[in-house]
Amino acid sequence: MISKEQIEAYFADKEGLLVEAVSRLVSIDSVEGAPSPGAPFGPGPAAALREALFIAQEWGLAAEDHEGYVGTADLNGEEDALHILGHLDVVAPGEGWTVTQPYTPKLADGLLYGRGTDDDKGPVAASLLAMKAVKDLGVPLKKNCKLIMGTNEESGSGDIAWYFARHPFAPATFSPDSGFPVINTEKGGFRASFTREWPVQQELPRVKWLRGGIRINVLPGDASAGVEGLSIYDIQPCARDITARTGVKFTFASEGGATVIRAKGEGAHAAYPKGGNNAITGLVALLCALPLADGPCREALAALNALIPHGDYLGRALGIAQQEPIAGPLTLAFSLLEVTETGLAGRFDSRAPLCATRENCLETAKAAFEEKGFAFQGEQGEPHHVPADSPFIKTLLGRYEEYTGLKGECLSTGGGTYVHDIPGGVAFGCTLPGFDTHLHGADERVRVSDLMLSAKLFAHIIVDMCQ
Repeated sequence: MISKEQIEAYFADKEGLLVEAVSRLVSIDSVEGAPSPGAPFGPGPAAALREALFIAQEWGLAAEDHEGYVGTADLNGEEDALHILGHLDVVAPGEGWTVTQPYTPKLADGLLYGRGTDDDKGPVAASLLAMKAVKDLGVPLKKNCKLIMGTNEESGSGDIAWYFARHPFAPATFSPDSGFPVINTEKGGFRASFTREWPVQQELPRVKWLRGGIRINVLPGDASAGVEGLSIYDIQPCARDITARTGVKFTFASEGGATVIRAKGEGAHAAYPKGGNNAITGLVALLCALPLADGPCREALAALNALIPHGDYLGRALGIAQQEPIAGPLTLAFSLLEVTETGLAGRFDSRAPLCATRENCLETAKAAFEEKGFAFQGEQGEPHHVPADSPFIKTLLGRYEEYTGLKGECLSTGGGTYVHDIPGGVAFGCTLPGFDTHLHGADERVRVSDLMLSAKLFAHIIVDMCQ
């Protein structure tokens, strides 16, 4: 066996090594791109995967590239007893970065900033360092720990589906892709798209175009629209009222015969919409307050404003609000909208608790949208739940309490992690409770001390599960 004191002593001088490894990964723009041979999710994720495999090899671990879908690092050649799942792809950086640029990692006051420091490159590096620790300490293991580093978590987890179609699951799996203590319950995903068409409207004032959002699982912090037939001075009084009510701020410019309105809210992960301020719903609220000419575009925007009003992150107006004790409430984020002269297309991302069914969720929302004249399509996935009294969870919580002095407990999340479809898998790490990492937002950051703590914890758990 190995003691906590031995692990603490090993990590005493490893912080610089960890920060360097995270920074190497964060410096690579690994947003999903066009596929190519060996890079099924684009050149960025492929480059990040190569760099992670280089680090693993530098640290004495056996590393393998699985056709660009995932990379693996192994401690030995024995049967797998533990899988750790992390990912190297990131969401688009968005706007509003102030401390540093998204792919220029910066260490300040114990915080490391950059896209992916928290989600999920920092945790991947901490996992690699934990494996290096076990190897360097010479702990004899009867079984193997395998770190699986994916490249498509932010866009559907096709990488993990590909890998596990060819390889077996391990008896125990955790993903350092959320927070501490242990997340054993993940809400089901409910994602929907809706459209509406109309003929070109000549009457003024009118909305000529609107664009908002960057991807379905990101609450949008920015949105903009072009309005014809109203001046900046016509719009400003309404904008002041909407800002006072919503907190969304607006700026204006005259461009090409139209008044361009830019809405500024605050981006957030779609699973935690109350943590942001939706620029799309704020902008729609403003457009509905303007004296636009009657027509199908105005009618459609008013319908959207009624179905998903600003600040309604629980789906109350849509008729799908619900909650239960284990997973908590349903959440809803209106994340994408485009309006043209001939119609609109939008999408929302909802996270549904264990009590949600197709009837009280998807079918209810579909009926509400179709009643307002929209074409509607949606898909609803199952939630994920692992009993809190499983031996694996007890091991994780026991070591967590030992290393942190904090109470270990099981939690639920609206965010889907890599273990959502893994039998018996849970999320574990890498952020201690109460710290805001700005997940999927500007100035994403991680507390270096949390990553170091995670590496120590993971090292001891590897020994527990594989020795």
